[in-house]
Amino acid sequence: MYPEQIISPMKEELTDNGFHELLTADEVDKQLLEKGTTLVMINSVCGCSAGSARPGVLMAVANSSKRPDYLTTSFAGFDMEAVEKIREHLLPYPPSSPSIALFKDGRLVHMIERHQIEGRPAQVIAHNLIASFNEYC
Repeated sequence: MYPEQIISPMKEELTDNGFHELLTADEVDKQLLEKGTTLVMINSVCGCSAGSARPGVLMAVANSSKRPDYLTTSFAGFDMEAVEKIREHLLPYPPSSPSIALFKDGRLVHMIERHQIEGRPAQVIAHNLIASFNEYC
């Protein structure tokens, strides 16, 4: 588990921009039962999260005419219980951090895994997400 003082700025990059933290398994299950669309960002300390995933997610929600009803995040290696529960909802996708998922009425409708984030600029991640927002939100 990572020390809180190390990951706090990485968490705040999302929470300061309207993302709600999911910290427990119960919070995850309750959120994913909500009607509407929920974006889930599994945040992490890796460079691809800092360079592509977080900036891409923030670009997408700031620049899309349609956006999810709920913006949520949990941190891999820190919010252990919540991330484990999110990953149950992401099956059959293998564990991946960072990763970004869009749920509609509790059903997974779009997934971006780490291998789709690594080496890609934030603009590509944003474009991918905006297309999914236009389709599902």
